[in-house]
Amino acid sequence: MATRRALITGITGQDGSHLADFLLDKGYEVHGMVRRSSTENFDRIAHLTNRVTLHQADLLDQLSIIAVLRDVRPREVYNLAAQSFVPTSWVQPVLTGEFTALGVTRMLEAIRLVDRRIRFYQASSSEMFGKVRETPQNERTPFYPRSPYGVAKVYGHFITVNYRESYDLFACSGILFNHEGPRRGREFVTRKITHAVAQIKLGREKELRLGNLNAKRDWGYAGDYVRAMWMMLQQKKPDDYVVATGESHTVREFCEVAFGHAGLNWRRHVVVDPALIRPAEVERLRGDASKAWRALGWRPTVDFAGLVRLMVDADLERCGRS
Repeated sequence: MATRRALITGITGQDGSHLADFLLDKGYEVHGMVRRSSTENFDRIAHLTNRVTLHQADLLDQLSIIAVLRDVRPREVYNLAAQSFVPTSWVQPVLTGEFTALGVTRMLEAIRLVDRRIRFYQASSSEMFGKVRETPQNERTPFYPRSPYGVAKVYGHFITVNYRESYDLFACSGILFNHEGPRRGREFVTRKITHAVAQIKLGREKELRLGNLNAKRDWGYAGDYVRAMWMMLQQKKPDDYVVATGESHTVREFCEVAFGHAGLNWRRHVVVDPALIRPAEVERLRGDASKAWRALGWRPTVDFAGLVRLMVDADLERCGRS
């Protein structure tokens, strides 16, 4: 059997590094698309240096994407690259649209031109639901995005559907709810919390400033969610799937579990800072992944408390070494 070959955009991110690990364990030849930068950060894939092949290209540059596809000739493409930090999308809304929306079009168009047999995965987001119309949210729930990031993701989602229906491409979107882990960037609230817990436990900091503690999210483990991405591309027909745990927890609950796991009282350290509250907040998200459970046979393996403990332990170890 010929070696299966995959190309991952955003391979240096949380999801990209987990997906690379997963595909390598499946026997894939893994290629990653990375942007040229004077300050490259490959920390998350440092352990894979000799096992993946990296190619310089940019979602802002159509010709570079075409060149990579012609060079690699992948069977599967996982488009995980984006400007993915919601607060930044208000500061850089146009750039967010270029990467997170139009970048999807450039990749799909490149696939249409180079090889229509390529199976394509688009990383959609629960942020598309925004001001939710119903709870829980499933594949048929209307979108009402509340940030430039969410708006851009809606475009990326529907352009994927459009290319699937217009050009008969095997193109899937995974509507992934929040998924975290020790590889999450420290700018995201979950990792911001667990890193602060470690620093406070070690006596290096005293307080953690957060925005809306009442925001509710459906949090799962990133390692579980990349498995769902792969499963979507192994089906007979392309389709879109919500990937979620079906449970919703507040930022306050996350703090309670994280600080409690380190033997700390979160109320003594967490300060609410109005400057950190979003211009338009997404108050509650909870996904209905019954379609993925039924059609893909996917199930999460790490629960909410287990995820928080995993992240706290990793940050305690990391901070203890520094």
